[in-house]
Amino acid sequence: MAQQPIAAQPIASHVEQLRLQLKESLLLDFDEYGLAEQFTGEFNSTFVGVRLNTAFQPIYDSEAGDLYGHEALLRPTLGSELASAPEFAFTYAEQAGKLVEFDRVSRTLHVLNFRQIYAENGLLFLNVHPKLLVSVNEHGKVFERILHANSVPTERIVIEIQEALIEHDQQLADAINNYRDRGYRIAIDRFGSNQSHIDRLWKFTPDFVKLDLNLIQEAETNQRVRNALPGLIQIIRDIGAKPVITGIETQNQLDIAIESGGTLFQGYFLAKPVTAKELQPSSLFKRSASIVNVREAA
Repeated sequence: MAQQPIAAQPIASHVEQLRLQLKESLLLDFDEYGLAEQFTGEFNSTFVGVRLNTAFQPIYDSEAGDLYGHEALLRPTLGSELASAPEFAFTYAEQAGKLVEFDRVSRTLHVLNFRQIYAENGLLFLNVHPKLLVSVNEHGKVFERILHANSVPTERIVIEIQEALIEHDQQLADAINNYRDRGYRIAIDRFGSNQSHIDRLWKFTPDFVKLDLNLIQEAETNQRVRNALPGLIQIIRDIGAKPVITGIETQNQLDIAIESGGTLFQGYFLAKPVTAKELQPSSLFKRSASIVNVREAA
């Protein structure tokens, strides 16, 4: 019994330090934003009536046969049980005049929970709301504080931007340059959708290009798309970026992705988004990676 207060002290101290850090540096308050540490060590939040949790979906590297990084995804819940889409939650927060705060607490959750996955390794892919790109200077500096406080360098953060939702090239260029100046990597997200502009690939030279999930699914049934996929992947490589094939939901789609020359893969067939504590290595992917190595050796 005498040892119980000693064991409890580090936990209380850790939470109290985080409370102070968020309030003074990030203008976030544990009580106002409902930030809570769970028994697993992960964090969740209740903000503007929405319960927020983080899920992580792995991105696999077929060349290494292992994990490359994780995309952080928001999992909002209305009330105690009704699951909601992130888009709805952000729209709800915007209507309440709390979009910046909502995005801030969401990113904070992602970083705090990311610590449960890797202490020193791996990339974290984070989505940025299009309406917040213009405030990257002010908003980005605030976010950096939580990264530095948790020993996560900006070089391990990949900012995902849906370029199709940004009308003006100059606005997109300014946002990308500002993030790059701070050390972040850049990913063009959902590239290949109907609204994408291919000329933006060589204009902005992102570090990653994440293909729209519909492309690999369309390639499964449309031979023309399947024939064009290797060329698109080569174009992305020619500008110095790494292509990421997303939306892989079947073995056939994975085979097509491998045959097209891709090496970075993401999709439900490989791993569904789960909490940090639930993440497991994909033996399926390691088997597929072995097949790639055999083909290349042949």
